[in-house]
Amino acid sequence: MLDRRDFLLAGPGALILTATSCRRRLGKPLKPEAVLGGLRRESGPTPIADAQWFVAEEAGDGLDYRFAAGTLVGARYLVADMLLDGNHLIIFTLTLQEGDKGRAFHFRFGGLNQCGLRMRLPLSLVDQNRWGIEREGAFLKPRCSGDRVDLAKVDRLIFRVSRKSPLPARWCMTDLMYSTGEVEKLLQPVLPKGPLLDELGQSTLHEWPGKTRSVSELQQRLRAQLAAAPKQSWPESFSRWGGWKARRLTKPQGFFRTHYDGKRWWLVDPDGYAFWSVGLDCVRVDTMARYDGLEAALTWLPEAAGEFKDAHSIREGAEGKFINYLAANFIRTFGAEAWRENWAAIALAELRRLRFNTVGNWSEWEYARRAQMPYVRPMHFVPKRVPRIYRDFPDVYHPDFEQDAADYASQLAPTANDPAFLGYFLMNEPEWGFSAELPAAGMLFVTPSCETRNELVRYLKTRYADEAALAQAWGEGVTFERVAHGAWSGAFTEAALQDLEAFSIRMTTRYFQVLSEACRKVDPNHLNLGMRWAGTPPMWAVEGMKSFDVFSMNCYRPRVPADVTQKIHELLKMPVIIGEWHFGALDVGLPASGIGHLKNQQDRAKAYRVYLEDAAANPHCVGAHWFTLYDQSALGRFDGENYNIGFLDVCNRPYEELGQAAILSHERLYEVAAGRLKPFEEPLEYLPNLY
Repeated sequence: MLDRRDFLLAGPGALILTATSCRRRLGKPLKPEAVLGGLRRESGPTPIADAQWFVAEEAGDGLDYRFAAGTLVGARYLVADMLLDGNHLIIFTLTLQEGDKGRAFHFRFGGLNQCGLRMRLPLSLVDQNRWGIEREGAFLKPRCSGDRVDLAKVDRLIFRVSRKSPLPARWCMTDLMYSTGEVEKLLQPVLPKGPLLDELGQSTLHEWPGKTRSVSELQQRLRAQLAAAPKQSWPESFSRWGGWKARRLTKPQGFFRTHYDGKRWWLVDPDGYAFWSVGLDCVRVDTMARYDGLEAALTWLPEAAGEFKDAHSIREGAEGKFINYLAANFIRTFGAEAWRENWAAIALAELRRLRFNTVGNWSEWEYARRAQMPYVRPMHFVPKRVPRIYRDFPDVYHPDFEQDAADYASQLAPTANDPAFLGYFLMNEPEWGFSAELPAAGMLFVTPSCETRNELVRYLKTRYADEAALAQAWGEGVTFERVAHGAWSGAFTEAALQDLEAFSIRMTTRYFQVLSEACRKVDPNHLNLGMRWAGTPPMWAVEGMKSFDVFSMNCYRPRVPADVTQKIHELLKMPVIIGEWHFGALDVGLPASGIGHLKNQQDRAKAYRVYLEDAAANPHCVGAHWFTLYDQSALGRFDGENYNIGFLDVCNRPYEELGQAAILSHERLYEVAAGRLKPFEEPLEYLPNLY
């Protein structure tokens, strides 16, 4: 075992590589000064050229780099070639910092195991105007967080493992380098163990008891599921909409409504029965895998123009090539003409078997509409007339914003009179919601002029009598003109941040109020389920959301936080619905567990019951929608997520432990919500979340 000094001073081919070909190709190397935690190097050949093996026993292990402030000024990329050993996902974080206690920018990414990747960090990201960049081959889900930093002040870099499986994390990598020129994508990654997916879309790196062993086994399962589909139904205690026959709250109103009975919130189904929405997101032909640059990682790639054309797709608004092995498996069983209708019959029957009563977000909701099963619809605001002023936040005071909102709302017209339609989500996890900056502050840094900045000036003039008063609060030299125009620089005073928070509330209030009013003009009958916030929202953001009927958040904690739902009830006088949650494990052939992480399928099932029944017992919660029906592809979806989060795998095999847990909880759901039964409770070991 080498000590830290020996580790850092090891000869050529160890930590600091001298291979001129590598330096010439990627840039100039940075030299680490210290080792973090118990990181160690290992000798031996590496699958990629000019690389070194590293092993991290714990999250937090890594390398600490120091250099002169300004070293990265003019650089376009930080870059290194890497390969992850083992068969479970490793998440890395790269931090750029201004001094010991200065601002810090964080860049997080993962990688496919046993496949070469090129980590390319565009240094333009440090302005925080983007949440992240596109996945590139085995370089997965590159995302930003933390502070905006000035490269002229950045003098240190930390590269560390932030998340991993319980096993040690082992990977090899070249020098970490910075480049002033363009750095090419890695187009032909090395695959030391051959293809990563078999012909059915399953991982070749893993073995597990439920793995489908042949095409004939797959076909036999799908045909049996289709034959059983007509027999699947809800319990007699459910209304025709999945509500609770034992409790009628109102007269039939024809559409879903909210209701507060003095003790708790409920949804009400179209016939007036109490309804608690237990849903599944992504009831669609899922498991799409992005394979551009990874063609050699596939054992079988069907022809795009032939019988399997429906298994190929293009994702709107994204680059890349996509193959869907779930679709291919249905096509090879039922043929190119009948496969989709048979999939829909099997999928909706599976929801009824599991006692789900809602088809959740991002689903092929048209099938639910036809079957008159309750469903929600996703919406996504993409302005055509007004610019974006910070990440994806639009210029909400632009004179054309209301017309953009009207165009956006028009998509609700086809379902405006459908009683099975529960309601719509205005949007999902906007990028500005992931920022540590207030949207009003971010706008000043990245948008030199816009109508919302003009409105900010008008707002400040109601608070400050003149520019002298403004400068006293915001800092010497600040004028109304500087607030209105030009790129901002420097830090904000405490008074300025208070003003910007108050104005951010006004921005979000106008944003959601205009969208909500436009939607109600087109569809006055259905519930506005709000925007799905990622995690627990800050209270300033909640203040701007009074135009919804239901407050939604995507919550990946072990339980729904009761204190948050209580505050939302008090502030907004509306209930909460959970738009996303899940738990996964590492024992069924996927590189990653999911965001929520348990040690095996048995504990995953118990965690489902704890979360779901605790949410039902919460008097301010009216639903929880699991993300997703299917596992993600082991090769990774559009951004690289490859999680065990499904009730079904890519071969349509149910996870029996999770399914039985769902049935048990769903059949006692209404008794728990009414306080007649105590929610399920069992101590569990929750492993660290992936994010």
